[in-house]
Amino acid sequence: MAAALAAALAATGALTWTEQGTGPGGETGPVAARPQDWGDVVLARKDTPTSYHLSVVIDDAEQGVSHVVRGQDLFYATALHRLLQSLLALPAPLYRHHALIVDEAGAKLSKSTHAVSLRSLRARGLTPADIRRMAGLPPTPDA
Repeated sequence: MAAALAAALAATGALTWTEQGTGPGGETGPVAARPQDWGDVVLARKDTPTSYHLSVVIDDAEQGVSHVVRGQDLFYATALHRLLQSLLALPAPLYRHHALIVDEAGAKLSKSTHAVSLRSLRARGLTPADIRRMAGLPPTPDA
């Protein structure tokens, strides 16, 4: 384990988060955070003043976020977020990780890849129920 990470873990001890959704491996409820699986993480560089990981934990705390909803692709990053929250004495929100909406080839829909937007899916005639199914969500009670 990298020295900086070992020192951080020694300062925080074991960490968990509360998963209200389902992780990629079926995890739910209290989840053991394993930031050591990430090794030392770059939190800032000369060309980037702060990393996504540091930004989201500070932003969530500053805004008083109590529930974080993210895609399952960020499930394991939550361990690093919990470590940063603990080191910075920030509150730990509850988490819900959801299945990703994917295209016909199974690739996640993402702005970074210029994937199709929800607006364009609706323009193609998909209903909210269709999009909920794509995201692996149950139908709404009134559907």
